[in-house]
Amino acid sequence: MTQWWYNHKTGEVEEGPQSLGVDRDGPFDTREQAERAPQIVAERARAWSKEESEDWKSS
Repeated sequence: MTQWWYNHKTGEVEEGPQSLGVDRDGPFDTREQAERAPQIVAERARAWSKEESEDWKSS
């Protein structure tokens, strides 16, 4: 199965890991998901931030 990566340094989608791990996000199952990597990462960061904030409130 092919995996796709988003290179956030170049803004390019890569088929398979081609660049340094520090420069890429993934793996993604489809090219379309990899193309949306910046949005997916931002959505996950917001969710984690909200979850962490709720954890602090309940402590």
